This record gives sequence, C-alpha cells and structure tokens, in this order.
Amino acid sequence: MGVAAPTVLQPRAEPAVAPASAYHQVVTWGAAPQKMTNTFNTQTFRMIVKTSVAGNNVQIRLSNAFGTRAITFGSAYLGRQGSGATVASGSNRQLRFGGSRSVVVPPGSSVLSDPLSGTVAANTKLAVSLHVVGNAGQVTGHAVASQVSYVSSVGDYAARSDGAQFTPTPNWFFLDGVVVTTSSTIGTVVCLGDSITDGTRSSQNLNRRYPDYLATRLQQQHSTRYAGVANVGISSNRLTGDGTGVSGLARFDRDVLAQPGVDTLVFMQGINDIRLDVATRPEQLTAAYRQIVARAHAHGIKVIGGTLMPFYGDKFYTEERERLRQQVNQWIRSSNAFDAVVDFDKATRDPIFPKRLRPSYDSGDRIHPSDAGYQVMANAIDLSQFR
Repeated sequence: MGVAAPTVLQPRAEPAVAPASAYHQVVTWGAAPQKMTNTFNTQTFRMIVKTSVAGNNVQIRLSNAFGTRAITFGSAYLGRQGSGATVASGSNRQLRFGGSRSVVVPPGSSVLSDPLSGTVAANTKLAVSLHVVGNAGQVTGHAVASQVSYVSSVGDYAARSDGAQFTPTPNWFFLDGVVVTTSSTIGTVVCLGDSITDGTRSSQNLNRRYPDYLATRLQQQHSTRYAGVANVGISSNRLTGDGTGVSGLARFDRDVLAQPGVDTLVFMQGINDIRLDVATRPEQLTAAYRQIVARAHAHGIKVIGGTLMPFYGDKFYTEERERLRQQVNQWIRSSNAFDAVVDFDKATRDPIFPKRLRPSYDSGDRIHPSDAGYQVMANAIDLSQFR
C-alpha cells in the first residue's frame, strides 16, 4: 500500500459509539482581536498559528469586531505550514461556512466555519489562508503576533500551496480562534493580560510566550488535566482604562466568556494601569479584580490570579508606582479573592534586588521577560490546579 499524502486532519480517533455528550468544543489556538491601522483590498492572508491541543472537526473563527463595514471572505483554506509561506503538499483543504465557500461578516461580528472531519494533532503549525474580496475597510487583527504570517499581492491565492505571491507580516489578521471537538474531560484555559501575556520580545516564530510553555507543560504532565490554551493578551493593554485595545474589563465577555469550553482563567493585568497612572490607588485595581472574578464565577470559570512583575529600570518606573505594585501584590496574595494565586513576581524577581527582574529573565527592556523568563512564569503555575 502506498503512503498517503500528508494532511492536517487524520481519520477520527475516538470510538464512533461514544455518546455526543462525551465531546465538546475547546480552543486549540486563540488571540485577542484589536483595531488595526492597515488597509487592504482584494488580497489573500496566510495566517500561521500553532495548535495547543489535539481534536476533531477543526473550525476557524473570523473576526470583524472592529470593522466599519461588512467583510466578504471569498474563500478560506486550512493546511499545515510548510516552509515560510508555503503549505505542506496535499494538506490544504477548503473551509465552508453554512455550506458555502464564501461568507459575509457584518461589522462588530464574528463567524465560525463549518467543521472539517478528521483529527488535528497538538503542536501543529497551521496555515490558514483567507481571501478578502474588495476593500476591507477598518481591519481587525492582532498586532504583536511574535509569529511571521503572510499577505499576498492582489488576488485569491488561498487554494495554492506555494508562497510566491506572499510577503511577510508581523501581525495576524481576521483570524482570532481555532476550535476543535475533543473529550469533555478537556477544557480551555484562557490567559488574559497585557504584553507580558502576549509574549512581547519572545523569540519570533518559536512560540515561547508563557501561555505556550504552559500548554506544553499541560501536555507533558499526565497527572494533570490536559487543556487547550487561548492567549488573549494585548500589548500595552490596561485593565481599567482603554489604551491599546479596549480595557480588560470591557473586552472580558468577548475575549474570555465567549471562548468555547473555557473553564479556567489565568489572569495577570494592571502593571500598565500603574505605569501610566490610570490607577493611583490599590482600590482601583482590586475592585476591578473582584469584578473579573465575579464575572468568571458567574459562568463557572475558575480564576488563577497572577502577581504583577517587577519593572525597575523601565522608563515609567518611580518609587511611588513601585509601592503601589507592592500593595496590589500583597492584596492578590492575601485576599483569597482568587481560586488560586501564581506568584509571577516571586518567580521572576532578582533575589539580590527584588524591585527588578532577575537579569537572566529580562529581555533587556526591564519589563518584558526573556524566553527563559517566560518559561519560569509557566513553571511557577501549580499544575495541580488544572486537575
């Protein structure tokens, strides 16, 4: 028997006799949508993303959350990334929406594709190709991807596996989620935060953000509950006020509650509120933390709260802001407001000078971790909390 051409989706692995209740949808990759400044007209986007959990019947979610006009996606394909902008031979498959190859997404809306039959593996780099018809208007995407994706010249190249018409982009556009159907014992973990959650200054294309390391740990530790991980961090985002992206409080419903299968939230946010004087008293942040927890609990979601990490040497550092960070961290540790706490501050601070990041965990800008720092953050999370 000959060897079949490589495909993204392999034959379904679970027994056909299993009841429908044994399965549900979870997120295997996710990013928070943002308002972008780019302009596009009749072009193809090839977005590169990495799965965190295996599952069947893969679907993609397209967002026009910040659009000012309806967007027509003329075609959409999903395959395994080859090299650069290429798609692995034989793996590119057409996606449909309500049985149609095209779909119109109104402004402020999102759409989920029909499922593709078969199984997608964990740790798979997918190439999702989207052809946008006409002027896209105000574009929705994600600015700090830490992953090179691709945009074409004018035309529809979604079905093609070669990358000749594509040029690199540091952003993701339109795609904000990849969903799979898997065992009901597997859930979605959402990581909500700012640039530290987003993975700013982590190594390009290597998936070394702390949520990536967390996903790997969850896969490797069989004594814990396996989970898909959605990273909804936004660089420069604030919790209590709009800035880069709407505030964490304002985007909570869309970026956390709307995620399929979510049962756990890992949450660290507030350092930008402190740095930029959006919050000048601890009560401004702790009241917001209580809101996040209450809204999550109303939907049966467990919340793991993270302490705020050191930022000595950052251009916005002052001793007054440092005192506020310490007060907020003390509240996070002692208030019992969260279901569990991960002490990111303790894990990453310099033991000789605790106001700053440990030098080996510092990317060089005094606030964002290095790859090693992101790994330490993930290692600080007690995986027994996911059982």
